[in-house]
Amino acid sequence: MRVSAADQNEARQVEVLSDVGRLFSEKVSGKNVDDRAQLKELLAYVRDGDKVRVKSPDRLARSTRDLLDLIEQFQAKGVALEFVDNPALNTDTPQGEFMLTILAAVAQLERATIRERQAEGIAIAKRNGVYERALKLTPEQIAHARERIEADVPKAKIARDLGVSRQTLYAALSGTGKYAEVKA
Repeated sequence: MRVSAADQNEARQVEVLSDVGRLFSEKVSGKNVDDRAQLKELLAYVRDGDKVRVKSPDRLARSTRDLLDLIEQFQAKGVALEFVDNPALNTDTPQGEFMLTILAAVAQLERATIRERQAEGIAIAKRNGVYERALKLTPEQIAHARERIEADVPKAKIARDLGVSRQTLYAALSGTGKYAEVKA
C-alpha cells in the first residue's frame, strides 16, 4: 500500500487490502523505487508461492521500467501479483502481463506530461520574476560537509545525512549553479 504524501489518506487501500497476511505500507512518492524502504522489505519478505496484492499498478510503481522490473523480480521469486482494482492485469496470465505493460506506459506518459506542464509553469514564473527556490544547504552545512569529506566520509552518505541529492551536494561543494555566490 502506498500513498505519495504524508497528508494523503490510505483508507481506501486499507479497505480492499485488509485481508492480507502482512501489510506493507508507505507514504512516499512512487517515482523512485530505490527510496522505498517498505518495498525493499516486501521484496526481501516474499517467497515462492506468495501472492502480492496491490490496489492498482500505480501504487506499486509510477514508471514503466520500474513496474516491469518489479514484476520481473516477483516472477523470478515465484511470486504472483494481484491488482485488486483490475484482475485482468494480474501477472499469472499472458494477457494480464500485456495489459499491465500498456497501462504502465500510460502512467509513465501521464507523469511525464505533468512534469512538462510543471516545467512550463516554472519557466513562466521565472520569466515573470516570481519563482525562486531557496538553497537546500546553508553555508554552515557546506562547511561541515567539507570537514566530513576531509575525514573520508563518502559524499553519498553526507548527501543522505543532509537530505539532499548528490548532485546538490556536488554543486554546493564546487560553488556552481545556485551555489555560485555562497561562501562556505
